[in-house]
Amino acid sequence: MRAIPPHRGTQAAGTDSSPHPGRPVALITGASSGIGAAVADRLSVGGRWDLLLNGRDVERLSDVAARTGGSALPWDLASEEGCRSLAEEALAVGGRVDALVAAAGLGWAGTYTDMTPALVNRLVKVNVCAVMHLVSELLPPMLTRGSGRLVVLGSVAGRFGVRGEAAYAATKGALIPFVQSLRYELQGTGVRLCLVMPGPVDTPFFARRGTPYTRSRPRPVPAERVAAAVEEALSGKRHEITVPRWMEVPARLQGVAPHLFHRLAARFG
Repeated sequence: MRAIPPHRGTQAAGTDSSPHPGRPVALITGASSGIGAAVADRLSVGGRWDLLLNGRDVERLSDVAARTGGSALPWDLASEEGCRSLAEEALAVGGRVDALVAAAGLGWAGTYTDMTPALVNRLVKVNVCAVMHLVSELLPPMLTRGSGRLVVLGSVAGRFGVRGEAAYAATKGALIPFVQSLRYELQGTGVRLCLVMPGPVDTPFFARRGTPYTRSRPRPVPAERVAAAVEEALSGKRHEITVPRWMEVPARLQGVAPHLFHRLAARFG
């Protein structure tokens, strides 16, 4: 396991990321850019949350920590050890974790047979295993306190499947039954769990996966719109949120008329 360099709750000069008594603590993964960074920006408004920020890009993560007053915890989530180390440091720095926003994720697009086994394994480790490992580490203290929030970032690709994104869709699809099953276990515990399902989002995600987004529909939504959904999810009043909301319609069609749905999906990708 590799930490992405030695650190201990690093923060930019001039900022104060020390825990504030009475303020809830949120750990956000994938916070160096995209949706995770947008969530950090939104939750930092008004000083409502103490923020613990995880990401792979140390420089960008430090920039986000500087503007949000959060603590940068740049552990690699591609291994169980990295997830455990992140959870341990988050609990040490924050004193507790009241909310986990699991926004870290890797993408890839292209013909499945062009993917190497190593790349498939990394997508599974970061997109699926990291979420499950972090929940395993952070859920027990929440259960002991009788309160907590778990927000998992899925994707509509995991609901429908997308041409050229077989492995990515499979990893996001795996999160759906995980969240649904775990929600049943958490009934009556005071810990709330929400799955946020964005469609395409206007972030560096597509550039980093090596293939730009070229479809005319659906149009990518701003990351800030997804961040607003995450904030809503943290209220504990919703089990699942799709962004944009109209993409719930294809999901309903898939349920009531699967043959028609698959014919349309095969035509439009």
